[in-house]
Amino acid sequence: MGVTPNIAPSMLSADFANLSSEAHRILNSGADWLHMDVMSHLTLFFSNSSSIPCRHFVPNLTIGAPVIESLRKHTTAYLDCHMMVTNPLDYVEPLGKAGASGFTFHVETSKDNWQELIQMIKSHGMRPGVALNPGTPIGEVYPLVEAEKPVEMVLVMTVEPGFGGQKFMPEMMDKVRILRKRYPLLDIEVDGGLGPSNIDMAASAGANCIVAGSSVFGASEPAEVISLLRSSVQKA
Repeated sequence: MGVTPNIAPSMLSADFANLSSEAHRILNSGADWLHMDVMSHLTLFFSNSSSIPCRHFVPNLTIGAPVIESLRKHTTAYLDCHMMVTNPLDYVEPLGKAGASGFTFHVETSKDNWQELIQMIKSHGMRPGVALNPGTPIGEVYPLVEAEKPVEMVLVMTVEPGFGGQKFMPEMMDKVRILRKRYPLLDIEVDGGLGPSNIDMAASAGANCIVAGSSVFGASEPAEVISLLRSSVQKA
């Protein structure tokens, strides 16, 4: 049994003034999940070489629990929440109450409390995942995947987090290949600059959960793009 393809258009690229209709439009076009980027302007990014905060993790304040709660009233879809925040523990209860389905936190901000965090995410009925930035070594996530109570998905960032429309970083596929070889049945998600021009590269490396924003929402026929993304993952 292989892994299941999941196409997760990023709602960060949707029309925020019509979020409910945008969600229905993209789900009717064949999307499996809705990817929700939860960002805080107070979040700090920790560089690879130091535990000293070197800059704001993400300069934008975007989707939060109130938006997710509002959207949940209009859809039963899987809400794949990517938490780009300083202290994910503070967000578990609000996101769980809001109706989030998945809660993916960053390993860079959770090195000291990830075990507690995973347990808390599960206790609030959400599926735990861990993300890592382009500069973070892949080995940082091994303990979280191999723990007694593990994360259930690894998100490999293929752009620097914080903005939509960035260029895909093909060198990140080495991380995906390593993960797929080490964990054949793990859900591996890629996020950043994905679209028809590079989906085969991501799929062949082993990614099965595909986040795509601009390439889906900016397409004249989103259903065709989603179908192409799914087909590539299935073939791989």
